[in-house]
Amino acid sequence: MKIEQIYTGCIAHAAYYLESEGEAAIFDPLRDVQPYIDRADADGAKIKFVFETHFHADFVSGHLDLVKKTGAKIVFGPTAQPGYDAIVAEDNQVFEIGKIKVQVLHTPGHTMESSTYLVYDEKGEKHAIITGDTLFIGDVGRPDLVQLVKSEITEEILARHLFQSLRTKIMPLPDNLIVYPNHGAGSACGKNMSKETTDTLGNQKKTNYALRADMTEDEFVKELLTGLATPPQYFPNNVLMNIQGYENLDNVLDRANKPIKLEEFKGLLNDKEILVLDTRDAQTFSEGFIPNSLNIGLKGPFAVWVGEMIKDIKQKIVLITEKGSEEESMIRLSRVGYDNTIGYLEGGFDTWKSANLPVEKIKRIEAKELDALKEKSKAVLFDVRKINEYNAEHLENSINLPLNQLEDRVSEVSKQDLLIVYCAGGYRSMIAASLLYKYGIKNIVDVVGGFNVIRNESLLPKTKFVCPSSML
Repeated sequence: MKIEQIYTGCIAHAAYYLESEGEAAIFDPLRDVQPYIDRADADGAKIKFVFETHFHADFVSGHLDLVKKTGAKIVFGPTAQPGYDAIVAEDNQVFEIGKIKVQVLHTPGHTMESSTYLVYDEKGEKHAIITGDTLFIGDVGRPDLVQLVKSEITEEILARHLFQSLRTKIMPLPDNLIVYPNHGAGSACGKNMSKETTDTLGNQKKTNYALRADMTEDEFVKELLTGLATPPQYFPNNVLMNIQGYENLDNVLDRANKPIKLEEFKGLLNDKEILVLDTRDAQTFSEGFIPNSLNIGLKGPFAVWVGEMIKDIKQKIVLITEKGSEEESMIRLSRVGYDNTIGYLEGGFDTWKSANLPVEKIKRIEAKELDALKEKSKAVLFDVRKINEYNAEHLENSINLPLNQLEDRVSEVSKQDLLIVYCAGGYRSMIAASLLYKYGIKNIVDVVGGFNVIRNESLLPKTKFVCPSSML
């Protein structure tokens, strides 16, 4: 038996490959499915099933494309109502892959159709559970995503379902089982996920707050629903795509993967319906970029922040990328349902620069320069981290405006004061800076390394108390 986790860090996502006797199964695949096909081909195996733990909100699953390319069958848990052919399994139904058995355990709570897959090895011994968003390492799936689709079920009802699922279906299982969740730290599908991506069930029973044996149902519901951040705005679109179906990724790429000559590109800049998205890294972008372009770098949680910052999933996009990163940018856009890339500037930013066209730059400073700049200029400390990050520790007298709220509140931002912009590590702050530039707010300095470095290198006073967030 082979069971392998295929982890994609930029989206904090884990798919699983299971193989026995020349038959294979894939669990919760991403939309770019070729790596799974290649993995099965390497074993000389045929993909028999594609198991889905639930209808995902944070990415578009690759189940439909994988079925078209391999002839496999899609499996969902009980109560699922997909808009395409699939097996909707019964609770405790067993599927065979070679000499391995996979048992469906209906574990509603994160969603009503959420299911956990119990894997038996060739000897018939219970080996692992593939838990989807029911059980993470250190956390459990948030039950409030029900608000994303029309439903009479409330988040409290789902939370109570999850309590029962964990205690009647998961916790009675043997401690030596390996827990394989769908996500790790960085995912918005939970609030307290570990950076570890596997563990034993026994250790989770000891360390995961949601599995405390002495916890009452009411205590569980209160603790689970406290401190949940607002779900990312793109989640409803991804849920619907996963339920209803979507366009084949190969077709999307055929349409998107087109070089655009400079003269044509210049003409597109006058079209207000087109967004110029620059996927180069923060430092390279800051040294020169095309006016009115938005920077979301590939070297980071790209898909997540595309989903947060680009409000319209049907947005037409033209790309500026590093040479050779054009198709990767398109694939990662489509992972979260952004399928309307219409091409990329041939030659990238160098083509624009070589034509002596207008170029903008964003000044960056090291954290060790922050204190002197603040003293000299009386600049505004502009923190774009999430509110929970800010509350944990922040610079005194700083303003917190989380990146995912910035565009909606950009009218509150001063155009006169110098803004010292920073996040935790420097990735989000450049997204923020590029967005502010698009709105004509250009008196900006970005801090390299963000608060992670500021914490150690700045002598400016810091506090862990919540400060009011008001714009000057």
